[in-house]
Amino acid sequence: MIGLPSLRSLDGVAGPRIWLASEATDMRCGFDRLAQRVQSVIGEDPLSGHLFLFRSRNGNRLKILTWDRDGYVLWYKRLEVGVFKLPRVAANASSVELRASELAMLLDGIDMTKLKRVPRYERPSKQPMNMRENAVA
Repeated sequence: MIGLPSLRSLDGVAGPRIWLASEATDMRCGFDRLAQRVQSVIGEDPLSGHLFLFRSRNGNRLKILTWDRDGYVLWYKRLEVGVFKLPRVAANASSVELRASELAMLLDGIDMTKLKRVPRYERPSKQPMNMRENAVA
């Protein structure tokens, strides 16, 4: 069978988790202030190796902070035209976790609020043999 790419395969790869702070962040913040915001706003450890996204007030700038073995890495993007189309976030949520595919769509300019996931069939997972024996006994 041909191995075609899918969103599920992209999202299923074990990797860092991706967190987006729901409120706007001052883009003058550097490594240390963003690391503080990871702890206070998102509630995660900035040294975890996860990706932490922060957006500007007008939505045309995005910073991503992550820890890489021996120091912070800061990725910064400013759009010349348009704004980043962020996913919907619950009114009381200070952050939202994104899938890798959602981050790719965000960076590619896809408006995730217009997307709708439709139901798909999922085959029930097979139980290991010893689990079935215990269930029968």
